[in-house]
Amino acid sequence: MAKKVRHIYAAGNTARGYKTFYDSVLQGMERVYILSGVVEGVTSPLIETIGKEMSRKTDQVEWIHSPFVNGQYDGVVFHEWRVAIMDGSYPRIWRPAAPGVTEIHVNLQSALDTDQLALYKRHIAAWYEEIFQKSEEAYQAFGEALRIHDEWEAPYIENLNREAANLVTQEVVELFFGEEKQNKRAQVRRMYLGAATPNGPVDHIMKLTDSLQKRYFIKGRPGSGKSTMLKKLVTEAENRGFDVEVYHCGLDPHSLDMVIVPEKSVAIFDSTAPHEYFPSKETDEVIDMYARAIDPDTDELYHDELAEIKSRYTQKIKEATASLLAAKELRDQLNNVYAELADESRLKAVAQAIMSRLARMG
Repeated sequence: MAKKVRHIYAAGNTARGYKTFYDSVLQGMERVYILSGVVEGVTSPLIETIGKEMSRKTDQVEWIHSPFVNGQYDGVVFHEWRVAIMDGSYPRIWRPAAPGVTEIHVNLQSALDTDQLALYKRHIAAWYEEIFQKSEEAYQAFGEALRIHDEWEAPYIENLNREAANLVTQEVVELFFGEEKQNKRAQVRRMYLGAATPNGPVDHIMKLTDSLQKRYFIKGRPGSGKSTMLKKLVTEAENRGFDVEVYHCGLDPHSLDMVIVPEKSVAIFDSTAPHEYFPSKETDEVIDMYARAIDPDTDELYHDELAEIKSRYTQKIKEATASLLAAKELRDQLNNVYAELADESRLKAVAQAIMSRLARMG
């Protein structure tokens, strides 16, 4: 069996604040290790060490990326063993687990030189306060960007042929399922398509969909019915008993950007900026919602107005990203202190203890 390595986002810096889909992403897990008592600069390398080592012993590894620092990890999931290793540092909030799930809280403070750490107490408090402030500035700017995006959608919604849009949805449902139904309860797993990061928008669409037999690239404009179609498709999958992966928009968690039906080996996703891709395989197809469901003169009629709206939207996204970058630079300072005061041998011992437990499951 070929190795299945996946990269996803389960948390995001959104127009509605910091939001996670941890509950959904970790459904079905029987054991979750939560690393706490330190910062992500200590937990992420530990998660990476465990993930890389244990990936030699299992065919399924899922990396959960951090939206705060590019290249760092919020967690790693081993589906075969129903085990996850997760970062429990700020601002990640953990609610009591579902019945049957064993949460193992691993406090890494014992690996720190707490006497030296105490000398940085004021600095650490100040960094956290500034990180919070810069993050809030980013969320406010993203919120303003989303309101501008609503303006951007308005001319297209006004010129949307709903009958035509519904027809496209019916065609997609037919392409996905035909008359098929399954006599089981569908599993729905929710996460983010990508994330707003200090380096700008990032996604893993091509990696997530590359091995699938069929991919549909949805083209169109804001307000052309892309998310609505995906929501209807999710409902249809559930009603027919097909498991479905639901990928929410990194800016607006209420909107959908991609749906994957693993049992059908098929994906459909919004392939417009900032996650614009084009067919690269013979089986790839484009669904153009502007061509199918929008009055063809709309772009020209509203050209100047749309250009002005797009400019304001782009500016707000830039402001938000700059705030995320400022927060990231503060996180770097915080992470550097904790990393410097961490006892590597103790951290290795923790990693080894977790890996020993996991090895017995393999």
